[in-house]
Amino acid sequence: MTAFPKTFLWGGAIAANQVEGAWQEGGKGISTSDVMQQGVFGPLKERVPGDSGIKDIAIDFYHRYPQDIALFAEMGFSCLRISIAWTRIFPQGDESEPNEAGLAYYDKLFDELAQHGIQPMVTLSHYEMPWWLVKQYGGWGNRKVIDYFERYARCVFTRYQHKVKLWLTFNEINMSLHAPLTGVGLEGEPNKGEIYQAIHHQLVASSLAVKACHEIIPDAKIGNMLLGGLMYPLTCKPEDVLETLQENRSWLFFGDVQCRGRYPGYMQRYFRDNDIQLEISENDREILKNTVDFISFSYYMTGCVTADAELNAKSRSNILSMVPNPHLPASEWGWQIDPTGMRILLNMLWDRYQKPLFIVENGLGAKDKPEADGTVNDDYRISYLNDHLVQVGEAIEDGVDVMGYTSWGPIDLVSASKAELSKRYGFIYVDRDDQGHGTLARSRKKSFHWYKEVIATNGGSLKC
Repeated sequence: MTAFPKTFLWGGAIAANQVEGAWQEGGKGISTSDVMQQGVFGPLKERVPGDSGIKDIAIDFYHRYPQDIALFAEMGFSCLRISIAWTRIFPQGDESEPNEAGLAYYDKLFDELAQHGIQPMVTLSHYEMPWWLVKQYGGWGNRKVIDYFERYARCVFTRYQHKVKLWLTFNEINMSLHAPLTGVGLEGEPNKGEIYQAIHHQLVASSLAVKACHEIIPDAKIGNMLLGGLMYPLTCKPEDVLETLQENRSWLFFGDVQCRGRYPGYMQRYFRDNDIQLEISENDREILKNTVDFISFSYYMTGCVTADAELNAKSRSNILSMVPNPHLPASEWGWQIDPTGMRILLNMLWDRYQKPLFIVENGLGAKDKPEADGTVNDDYRISYLNDHLVQVGEAIEDGVDVMGYTSWGPIDLVSASKAELSKRYGFIYVDRDDQGHGTLARSRKKSFHWYKEVIATNGGSLKC
């Protein structure tokens, strides 16, 4: 393929709470991720002295980042998406002064990336927030948290203004509808009104971060991040098509607010129909006009929607619940594989927003089995990524402005949904299992060499 522009950014994406470990080092506070030791869908469990969880060490990226970045550089990465752990900078979230040890850690990380010519893309909040803000304030349900997030954002923008030029506000911001504790820090069983009020506060905070980034780092770009939950109608019945429109709007709503700067009419109707009354000030409406520079998103799978109540028995698959598509194969975790959906989604978002797009998560989770000599022949991952990247190239040919591609988990990490290491995404194998056994040694999989060639040829080696 020759579709990829010379400015296209190639790399991978990781998240602090899934790779760093060192959960109590350097003055770090307790985060929501720390009390969800079994992942997004696991139970909440307060930490007590002496307990432990898989994410406490994760893959020890906190200490091993120079080695891992060297491996990313060997593949030819021009971009690495990471997240800053909010609790390393403001351990409880409401402090007036930041934690210097946390700031210094990311300084060293960014300097290491710079030495290898890798541009960082930084997510401000990736599936975690200070646990203190949940316990003391009620998470994003409390308007005060907007101010604490803005303080944090302005702090890191100021500190890293010469080192980071690509920023994202909230990871998969629409995920709050499916996992409100992880997304907006709401405990228990919040109702729809409480969830959408917390989401509103987060949208305002996101816009304040955009405003601050534009003021502090004028040459930076800041985007949002959506969970690309593309749905198809199960049949061509008009009822199924309408139901699918509504389902897709449930997540596109976040992009509409962050890209257009206002609540769309269909959401105002949804609020009326569901007797949801949000507290939205005129100042909020003005703040929301600070819109993102580009749209980033994750894409793993698609699903189907039907208006038929009997067929609509939902099967839970990771964060999304959906009706399976009878025309698509599935991974061993039940995620349906749909490369063409990548092209459809890219075109849909481009048509809707006319803003540059960045694919910041895409990959295949699988149970890799090392051979006797330690090699991992992950041809299934190569096939998955090749087919999706071919469709990215097709979308670029369609006229879609795509900034870059960072595969999810370029190195094996702890999965978000169930906190597993056995669900591996990486080009780099990490010797650690779900029980925490292993040496943490790194080794190159077959896909490592494949991706290296893809990057070296700017997509030219992809097989259509």
